[in-house]
Amino acid sequence: MTFSLVARCASTGMLGVAVCSSSPAVAARCAYARAGIGAVLTQNFTDPSLGERGLELMSLGASATQAIEILARTASDPAYRQLAAIGPLGAPATHTGGLCLQATASAIGIDCAAVGNWLAAGDIAQRMVEAFTASQGHLAHRLLIAMRAGLEAGGEIEAVHSAGLKVMHEQPWPIADLRIDWTEACPITELEGLWALWEPRMPLYLARALQPAAAPAEDLA
Repeated sequence: MTFSLVARCASTGMLGVAVCSSSPAVAARCAYARAGIGAVLTQNFTDPSLGERGLELMSLGASATQAIEILARTASDPAYRQLAAIGPLGAPATHTGGLCLQATASAIGIDCAAVGNWLAAGDIAQRMVEAFTASQGHLAHRLLIAMRAGLEAGGEIEAVHSAGLKVMHEQPWPIADLRIDWTEACPITELEGLWALWEPRMPLYLARALQPAAAPAEDLA
């Protein structure tokens, strides 16, 4: 009951993930990323441990393809799991088990991969990849463009209620980790609004973490 995307910015090295679902708090369970290492999605009958395991494999030198192959071979009940991964270099990779929820899809681009289940249309993952590839700007902005494309292509069979995105760049913490854990409105629209609020403040919060003596005490008006 989820559609999602892992992606990287080829020019900055940022890595990120975005996800949307009819279930609550989807990003808390499904989205994983580490700066300089990769981004991993684990969904469908979600096993959150696979996100951290995928990142650990890539930190030890596995490519995204190798990490997904290992997870698909060694995970408990792999037929129920849907996964995606991307590293700083190389091809992204996906896995969709044979017992996943109906209406699954996956698509791989040069710098992104999309996966989904319980989808309202068969081309949603491909539309997300195309939208991301055609987009420009900050990685978080591009992730949101891709998610919007997936929603407008049909999204889930059921109404969506939660969404989130995570972007990593150079630091061990996310520069953006934004979530809509539940809403009766459109979670992607609310996430877009949250990004618009966060983006201009992001340099300030980074400066406070790295150079607090030089950072202003005031937030933006």
